[in-house]
Amino acid sequence: MIYYVPPVNLLGKGCLAEAKTPIKALGKKKAFVVSDKFLTSNGTVDKVTALLDEIGIDHVLYNDVKPNPTVTNVNQGLAVLKAESCDFVITIGGGSPQDCGKAISILATNGGQTADYEGVNKTKNKCLPIVAITTTAGTSAEVTINYVITDETRHVKMIMVDTNSLAAITVNDPELMMGKPGPLTAATGMDALTHAIEAVVANGANDVTDATALYAIKEIFDYLPAAVANGATDVEAREQMCYACFLNGIAFSNAGLGNVHAMAHQLGGLYDLPHGVCNAMLLPIVEAENAKKAPKKFRAIAGVIGMDVEGKTDTECVDYVIGRIKNLSETVGIPKSLKEVGVDDPDFELLAENSMKDACAGANPVFFDKETLIRLFKEIA
Repeated sequence: MIYYVPPVNLLGKGCLAEAKTPIKALGKKKAFVVSDKFLTSNGTVDKVTALLDEIGIDHVLYNDVKPNPTVTNVNQGLAVLKAESCDFVITIGGGSPQDCGKAISILATNGGQTADYEGVNKTKNKCLPIVAITTTAGTSAEVTINYVITDETRHVKMIMVDTNSLAAITVNDPELMMGKPGPLTAATGMDALTHAIEAVVANGANDVTDATALYAIKEIFDYLPAAVANGATDVEAREQMCYACFLNGIAFSNAGLGNVHAMAHQLGGLYDLPHGVCNAMLLPIVEAENAKKAPKKFRAIAGVIGMDVEGKTDTECVDYVIGRIKNLSETVGIPKSLKEVGVDDPDFELLAENSMKDACAGANPVFFDKETLIRLFKEIA
């Protein structure tokens, strides 16, 4: 078994300040900083560039990344990186800047277009060194070998699973998350839960990935409601969500995901919806479908979120897990239908067809045919 994890990982309150030493040790001269407008305006980017100034590293900022980063974002960023002769990348944000930065870094060393690398391990060369600084406890993009870029022409999300895109340094500091609004915290937290549950259920799950994913599941159920309700003051909840995000990230990066993500990617690509919200709406219904043929996967999950599984049937364990997922989603305020997020007439045929092609579908423990996918999409319409 090969287990991929970034070589240097900083975790916990105030760890951003500790990043100066490993960044300086990279021996690079000019950073290409990838972020978005919001994190620039609220001072988060300044906290990072101030560290770079302290250690004498020049930097240039690209902050036009969209919530679902596009091929255009990647190409624009790459042009700036080349023009400014940057020799490493710093990503600041949630999954969008992380994914965009990975794609830029990959193209910088491999050439070609983003679409050339759709799929699994299509590159030959390691990306430029990436320092991945996350500001949301959700996507885990900073620690994984995955990245997702939207093709605006085809209206699909391209999934790249590539060991060459693994970051050199990750920073998971809850102090960077304290001001995030409740709905964003809820969506990213449910994204994290989806990662962890899919990692346990996935075909590639093993004892090591289960150990980290199951603990992450427990932490999310215990701390996400507090992070949503009191995210500006509850440092403990934010910090525990950071740990959960890191743990589920290294789990699914090695075990794989499944059809929740395969389906959510299509909703995001076609209708530009928030990824975490799509995952949250789909998670209980997809896992209920998986449980029809793979029920034993849910016993361990039930155990870590509060059920005494001794003497319980597999069906009882499944029902408990699905019920708890639904309750958590409702508690943190996730929308229940596509209508609530502005999609009144979904193209079920196209959504199902593209879901079957998605790279994440292969890790699902049960094959979903087109009819099954259409039925499941209709359940959240």
